[in-house]
Amino acid sequence: MSSTRLNDGRFWEKDLTKEAQVHSDNRIDNYTDVVNGYYNNVTDLYEYGWAQSFHLSRFYKGEAFAASLARHEHYLSAQLRLRPGMRVLDVGCGVGGPQGRSHASPMPISLAAGLENQVQFVKGDFMALSELFAENSFDAVLKPGGVFGVYEWCMTERWDPSIPEHRTLAHEIELGGGIPELRPLSKARDALKTVGFQIEHEEDLAERPDPIPWYYPLEGDVKKAQFAWDYFIVWQMTWWGKFIIHYILRVLGFLRIIPKDTWKASATLHIAGGALVVAGKKKLFTPMYLAIARKPPQVA
Repeated sequence: MSSTRLNDGRFWEKDLTKEAQVHSDNRIDNYTDVVNGYYNNVTDLYEYGWAQSFHLSRFYKGEAFAASLARHEHYLSAQLRLRPGMRVLDVGCGVGGPQGRSHASPMPISLAAGLENQVQFVKGDFMALSELFAENSFDAVLKPGGVFGVYEWCMTERWDPSIPEHRTLAHEIELGGGIPELRPLSKARDALKTVGFQIEHEEDLAERPDPIPWYYPLEGDVKKAQFAWDYFIVWQMTWWGKFIIHYILRVLGFLRIIPKDTWKASATLHIAGGALVVAGKKKLFTPMYLAIARKPPQVA
């Protein structure tokens, strides 16, 4: 793991209520350090404590946590209409969890272990794709006429940055998610249009009237867990779960079995988890703004 601390003076104020635009600007200017430092610290925690797919998802009654994650990925693939023979780029793929469930030939851009013969992993900066791949290389990200799909983390239009509680919730999610700056859903939509994409479908899936909310694994209410492994996922966010994990990580770090600051990374994840629940209940945040957009065909 990197020695970069997740909550140092360069990137986040120790007191998040004192965060200002200058801090967000600093994180944006240094996004490579912010993102690399974050994932170097938390990837093992995600893999062992969550799943190989680092995202949230909708839940059906009687559905296991892992099944929900897989269904969320399949839904995006279906919306993109992926099919055998297509060449697809998965930007920011983490450790490549979803790639084993895709029927196309994805090329994730990240550092990860190979999972399937049809998958190639490339380490690079997804803000500088032109330095890694030729223009018009992929059916999904993106030849002319190709399709772009995303589940984006956004603040909703109910979020008001002039309200201190709203602003602090956003910063807590940024801190625990390694996100330089969370932006409103409307700005995500505008960004797609600004670069010329034609939006074919968009929806905030968190607005669907699901009986089980997307944030339930983070609530720390084990009574809501539906399967055996789900109990462990939910237990981690209980008071006892956080307490025990905190001191286990501190002892293991002290013994140099794991990097000594792993407990600090875990603490920031717990901060974000609490903020996600509050922001989710108040409909101030969504982890699943779905947008399907198409790159216009070349004009002769």
